[in-house]
Amino acid sequence: MSRFHLIAPSGYCINQDAAQRGIQRLLESGHSVTNQTIIPRRQQRFAGTEAQRLADINDLVKLEGANNIVLAVRGGYGASRLLETIDWDGLATRQQHDPLLICGHSDFTVIQLGLLARHNVITFSGPMLAANFGAPELDAFTQAHFWRALQNPVLQIAWQGNGPQCECEGQLWGGNLAMLVSLIGTPWLPNINNGILVLEDINEHPFRVERMLLQLMHAGILSRQRAIVLGSFSGATPNDYDAGYTLESMMDYLRSRVNIPVIGGLAFGHEQQTVTLPLGAQAVLKHDGAVSELTISGHPVIKA
Repeated sequence: MSRFHLIAPSGYCINQDAAQRGIQRLLESGHSVTNQTIIPRRQQRFAGTEAQRLADINDLVKLEGANNIVLAVRGGYGASRLLETIDWDGLATRQQHDPLLICGHSDFTVIQLGLLARHNVITFSGPMLAANFGAPELDAFTQAHFWRALQNPVLQIAWQGNGPQCECEGQLWGGNLAMLVSLIGTPWLPNINNGILVLEDINEHPFRVERMLLQLMHAGILSRQRAIVLGSFSGATPNDYDAGYTLESMMDYLRSRVNIPVIGGLAFGHEQQTVTLPLGAQAVLKHDGAVSELTISGHPVIKA
């Protein structure tokens, strides 16, 4: 069984019951869960003071042992405040032996991208304690894909995608779209050429999604990729004013503006049903017009 070590670098966990439910599920499955005392921490909207939340990240340098799964409690906002004072060098050195299996998404994306930008450290974009492991019903798909990602040196994910036929390979990166865009022009955005960029978001109207994607395009980031894979965009419901402008029509427009394949339909993001992706690993993307497949390798896994 595995050891889960909790971190809370972002927002206060408003759903304390969900967090406790997540812990109970992990314990009942035979895992250990350390650093539980961080869950009720609160400073305004944040999961504790700046110093406390920074310590959650920097103390990982001293976390001993193999097969440690570092799990973010929740997202929200707050990780961006920590970027200047994170011990990037220390974390990278820690990852060179018995690498931590670091997992989270949403606001946590900025730390994941910072690790990738500064030292090419691979982390997992996937479920978090409260929203996923602590959901009223733990999604079997999400749980299965989490363990598949952390246990298999070669990870294969297939789905009923949409977009043009393609086959390409490159470094897999991305995560939450809004958080990625917030890093443009900073030292914490990876400078990746010929990558496969995977994006998701929540509560962003289709025109806001389009605007952020256009910002990536105008910044020259999209043209340097081999492909774009779009996950879920929860809460992107159009209104009467849109008059037929939807997430799908936004994707059609994006495809008309870029010269690389845009593949949609991946169950990835702020949904109960989500895959887990190792950001920074090597990936091969294939889409035959109906079925999409990612084959991913080079990421750390649980050692037997």
